[in-house]
This record gives sequence, structure tokens and C-alpha cells, in this order.
Amino acid sequence: MRGRSPGALLCPIRKGGQIEIRYMTPQAVLLIVQKRAEAAGVESFSPHDFRRTFCSDLLDAGVDIVTVQKLAGHSSPVTTAKYDRRGEETKRKAVQKLGF
Repeated sequence: MRGRSPGALLCPIRKGGQIEIRYMTPQAVLLIVQKRAEAAGVESFSPHDFRRTFCSDLLDAGVDIVTVQKLAGHSSPVTTAKYDRRGEETKRKAVQKLGF
């Protein structure tokens, strides 16, 4: 969740180390994420992957899709379902709960 304080979550830092209390541009965030992904040896990564991970981790923890939808700010659970990156193991465990 965003937290209780209004304002920017990520702020730019000037070369002299001074923090600017303003929003970072989407392009600035993208460049930082791409630089870090490259340093980690990750081929394809974008800031939007944080949203996918957030939704998938909540669903994996057993949070219902409507709650995840609201936390993600989606207008429909159908949109939230598109963010679900859980694998086949999750489906297998769900069926096992039925006792088959």
C-alpha cells in the first residue's frame, strides 16, 4: 500500500545528494529499473513487473481476488486475473484441497 503520507513515493536525488520532494517521471523510474536489471543479469524487466508481483504474491498468500483488485486499483477482477503469474503448482495444490 502507498502509506499514510501524501506525496511522492520515489523522489529524485540531485548529484549533490539533495533529495527533491517531487514525483519522479515514469521515464526516470524505467531507466533506474533497467539499469538495475542489467546489473543483475535480468534480460527483460519493467516497473510494471512490480505490480504483477504484488498481485501474484497476494493471491499466492490466499488473499481473495476482489481485495487484490481493490489494492491494485483495478476496476474489475478480470483485469486483476491478468496479473496472476502463479504457475501450475498453485492449480495443483488447489485441486488437492478437494481431496481428489
